[in-house]
Amino acid sequence: MIIQYPPYNPRVKKEKGKEFIFDDLRKQWVTLTPEEWVRQNFINYLVKEKKYPPSLIAIEKEIQVGELKKRFDILIYKYDKPWMVIECKEMEVALTEKVLQQVLNYNMHLQAAFLLITNGKENMGFSILNNTISRIAEVPAY
Repeated sequence: MIIQYPPYNPRVKKEKGKEFIFDDLRKQWVTLTPEEWVRQNFINYLVKEKKYPPSLIAIEKEIQVGELKKRFDILIYKYDKPWMVIECKEMEVALTEKVLQQVLNYNMHLQAAFLLITNGKENMGFSILNNTISRIAEVPAY
């Protein structure tokens, strides 16, 4: 899945030797890690290019996966239900079976129709219908 990211000029600051990026959706400064850069850039793409409503995007919320508490990276809602789960990795992390399994585990609880994994360079998308997982060629329109 190839994504043409739009230009992105985030607000970035340095404080006490650490870099921060302003998260427009959460309305707060967050530590600028390589994974956070991928997350913010992908959210910018969803909002600017795909016209996803910002108010229906959740970021890093805690969910229960079996006995463990986990945090998903991005969750898109549609009709008040989870619609798409997105797992972000830093650019140097390959999108392996392990990464896909991570988002599948989250989705056991969330039951979203679409799953995406991205490291900012490589992107993979999947649809789930009747417990059948299929690759998708592009990010679905909202």
